[in-house]
Amino acid sequence: MAQESVDLSCDYQFWMQKLSVWDQASTLGTQQDTCVHLARFQEFLRKMYEALKEMDSNTIFERFPTIDQLLAKACWNPFILAYDESQKILIWCLCCLINKEPQNSRQSKLNSWVQGVLSHILSALRFDKEVALFTQGLGYAPIDYYPGLLKNMVLSLASELRENHLNGFNTQRRMTPERLASLSRVCVPLITLPDVDPLVEALLVCHGHEPQEILQPEFFEAVNEAILLKKISLPMSAVVCLWLRHLPSLEKAMLHLFEKLISSERNCLRRIECFIKDSSLPQAACHPAIFRVVDEMFRCALLETDGAPEIIATIQVFMQCFLEALEKENKQLRFALKTYFPYTSPSLAMVLLQDPQDVPRGCWLQTLKHISELLREAVEDQTHGSRGGPLESWFLFIHFGGWAEMVAEQLLRSAAEPPAALLWLLAFYYSPHDGRQQRAQTMMAYVVAPCRRGNLQPCGQRHSPPTEVAQDGTPHVAHCPARRPFLPEVV
Repeated sequence: MAQESVDLSCDYQFWMQKLSVWDQASTLGTQQDTCVHLARFQEFLRKMYEALKEMDSNTIFERFPTIDQLLAKACWNPFILAYDESQKILIWCLCCLINKEPQNSRQSKLNSWVQGVLSHILSALRFDKEVALFTQGLGYAPIDYYPGLLKNMVLSLASELRENHLNGFNTQRRMTPERLASLSRVCVPLITLPDVDPLVEALLVCHGHEPQEILQPEFFEAVNEAILLKKISLPMSAVVCLWLRHLPSLEKAMLHLFEKLISSERNCLRRIECFIKDSSLPQAACHPAIFRVVDEMFRCALLETDGAPEIIATIQVFMQCFLEALEKENKQLRFALKTYFPYTSPSLAMVLLQDPQDVPRGCWLQTLKHISELLREAVEDQTHGSRGGPLESWFLFIHFGGWAEMVAEQLLRSAAEPPAALLWLLAFYYSPHDGRQQRAQTMMAYVVAPCRRGNLQPCGQRHSPPTEVAQDGTPHVAHCPARRPFLPEVV
């Protein structure tokens, strides 16, 4: 508790200095600095309110003698008032200063001052007296007029941005890069206002012709944060533009997904699927550039965790969600398959992209042999450790868990000597780092020491896929990501 008090006092001094700087200058630099610190300042206000509500007015001024100055500076800063919930928290803090039963003139004067500041906050959108008289003459009250005015201003700017996007190289009618940058900066504290959504969307989809990004990084970060926290809802086209134009936002969206999966106590496949679909990443990944970034982050997570089964399960569920989104977007691929999997054989990727359930049971063995041949060619005919070598082929294969399950089921059903192609697939799935000779020995271990039902791994390997018995009495390999393949070394 004492440490929290010290921390709050240090924060208080820091923000008091910041507000003084922001109050004394209205340059472009101070505006940018204000926008960068808005989220942190709001968090400070929350902590401040938690402390103030436990004290009476006298105690507050004993501990924070300049609290009225700090709150006043914040209340007269339009960026702070417009940002998220800062205005509401400022009102809470001001109310803590009020004496319900003032005992002297100082307390009465303080109450009057607080009421004046509250009045300023509640009527922050002000216009000249002539404008007010004009709108009253038309029969509009400020409470009706100001929201309508804001909405019309936003729609007008959004329309101008759309025209700017369509004008292309018509430089005479194009909006200047400086104005676009200024608009994005002004929007930062207004991101979560519903009426501003059209302007935010228009800024995201409006592409300039400059070699460098002209919108402010703070704008992209604020929009991405609001999307991840479900404070705003934008069309998927705008979200795709955000993640294409600002890579850190896409990376943060992936990290946000990982954090949700890690912090959840129980993650069944259904729950993982809900998290993934809720992230909008599978839908956005229909664009190959986004898919490849997401896939690369999955690869890094897999390597960092030494092939954790939870990561493999997440990759497989993500792939299912991605394919569903791709099918909803269009029946035929808008982009060539090579753009999604640039380092693998298109014929192999095309076969694996099939849903195993769509393959007739009588064709299972033939299809698996074909997959085995394609994978074997990709793995054994290239230099180990190359970009398209064993790691790349194995990483592609684990995206589609249904094929590995089909291999296991075929081997469990096999009464005669198991087909070599299926043994190779199983050996590759569990030990992709093995060379040709070592993999042949692993395959021999399957044959020499026939696996009992439900244990398709060679002797000495501790992980085995669980089996279930179907209603017709035949064994069936359950979909369970508890199998941990051994990762190949990265050269």
